[in-house]
Amino acid sequence: MKSIFLTLCLILSTSALALGEDIQSNNLFPQVKLVTNMGEIVVKLNRGKAPLTVNNFLYLSQQQEYDNTIFHRVIANFVIQGGGVTPQMEQKDDKNQIANESRNGLANDYGTIAMARKRDPHSASRQFYFNVNKQGNNNLNHNSRGWGYTVFGSVVSGIEVVEKISKVDTTIDSNLGWRDVPRTKVYLKKVLIVPQN
Repeated sequence: MKSIFLTLCLILSTSALALGEDIQSNNLFPQVKLVTNMGEIVVKLNRGKAPLTVNNFLYLSQQQEYDNTIFHRVIANFVIQGGGVTPQMEQKDDKNQIANESRNGLANDYGTIAMARKRDPHSASRQFYFNVNKQGNNNLNHNSRGWGYTVFGSVVSGIEVVEKISKVDTTIDSNLGWRDVPRTKVYLKKVLIVPQN
């Protein structure tokens, strides 16, 4: 019985670390570099305002879960979305859902990165989007009517790459019925965690 208890404790402690809290644990503003086929984007994450989201994103990045995916949804002057679809248009597993942190005071302003989710406010898992509306996407923020979409960082270099992606020609995927799919695939080759200074 004691060995079963110790094994369970080990599993629980390992799963807690799996959320990424051990990655640059003393860094409130870790940075990641997204390498796409259209250029590189460097993002400063805000662990102080969105710790669960940032830890999850760092963990998925470290595990190379974002590598070789695509930006599958592009809407000019709104968002570019990716992180959860393969080049074969297959959705990756959304098993690690995280609590919504949209009440953190960060807004869906131009150049920020936020978590995509389903209707359930706590269903964000791996897909993210960049806000490309220069007036901001205020309708995506938390407000008195309900939950918003969690902002967890902002672009510090490569905003021109984000803009270039936002202007690609899109279509409807006839197999899935998805709208706003780039006609020519925009690849997220890899996400690298920038070494801490």
